Amino acid sequence: MIYLDNSATTKPKKEILETFVKANEQFYGNPASLHQMGNAAEDLLEKARAQIADLLHMKHVVFTSGGTEANNLAILGAAYRYQQRGKHIITAVTEHPSVLNSLKVLEEQGFEITRLSVDRTGDISIDELKSALRNDTILVSLMHVNNEIGTIHPIADIARLLKNGRTLFHVDAVQSIGKLVFDKTAMPDLLSMSAHKIHGLKGSGVLAFNDVELKAIQFGGGQEAGLRSGTVSVPHAAALAKALRLAEANPMYEKWNNDLRNFLGNYSDVMVVSPIGGASHILSVAAKGLKGEILVSGLQKEGIVVSTSSACSSKSSETSHVIEAIRLPRAYKDGVIRISFGTFTTKKDIQHFKKAFERVYRLIKGA
Repeated sequence: MIYLDNSATTKPKKEILETFVKANEQFYGNPASLHQMGNAAEDLLEKARAQIADLLHMKHVVFTSGGTEANNLAILGAAYRYQQRGKHIITAVTEHPSVLNSLKVLEEQGFEITRLSVDRTGDISIDELKSALRNDTILVSLMHVNNEIGTIHPIADIARLLKNGRTLFHVDAVQSIGKLVFDKTAMPDLLSMSAHKIHGLKGSGVLAFNDVELKAIQFGGGQEAGLRSGTVSVPHAAALAKALRLAEANPMYEKWNNDLRNFLGNYSDVMVVSPIGGASHILSVAAKGLKGEILVSGLQKEGIVVSTSSACSSKSSETSHVIEAIRLPRAYKDGVIRISFGTFTTKKDIQHFKKAFERVYRLIKGA
């Protein structure tokens, strides 16, 4: 099978699996224990933490089970800690469900949420963001790269805008870590990432942050500076540090993205949904009058794995909230599929996809 669903998850690299296995075999002590084996595990854990903080250009790192938990901790932890300063939070309508649903919880508890609109490309308006800011705005939470269509938000510009001492800036960087270069001079206050999007392991992520205080939302033995109780998985931490060290954008992504744009442009009833200038590893397209599930199934029979617009909201057949927000024409809404590249993608895979798409599309339209 040719795997082109890397925005959903990636195949772990051999070196990262080896790091995970070695850490399990040699550093299986509890890092909170006082004996020598515990100390050795703690040393490895703190080495991984320091490496990750350095690579992310952040001061502090809390290990989590993935991007969802990191987003939850960032939003709820900051909101509860700074609620005496204000209860107004800004986000965008196209955020990941882990962000939107965290904010729904806060809204039910008396917080006020402003959800910025987006244009056809999925981008927000900086002017609308500026207008939405208030004296009681304690947090802005925006993703760097949209997981469904690849829109890139200008996080460095927003970080500079919010350097007012009152409003914290959280960035969901799950889809951008290892693909885009960050401006070290304009980092957000809080940043979420997930290992399995960069050829690491599922069940592993981090919330990295700078000069921010957070209130815990998970309780127990007080691990991770009291912010994430529970025995820390040292092997996951070591493997995540290795994944981050190895992560790098493939310069071929942009070429393949343009190649497929040109190829799919030959079909009058196929629309490229992803904006020009978006993240090059994601390409979402829509077929007029078709269901995305039919295209996904047809391509799978040809040995190609892609997804509908998102794999993060279970296997729902409802139109994605992102597709609704960008106001895609009704005839195309149900026919969205997402193609996404990873480290193991090859030129041959792209050529195979094009031939398979031709056969599947001809078959479906001729039926």
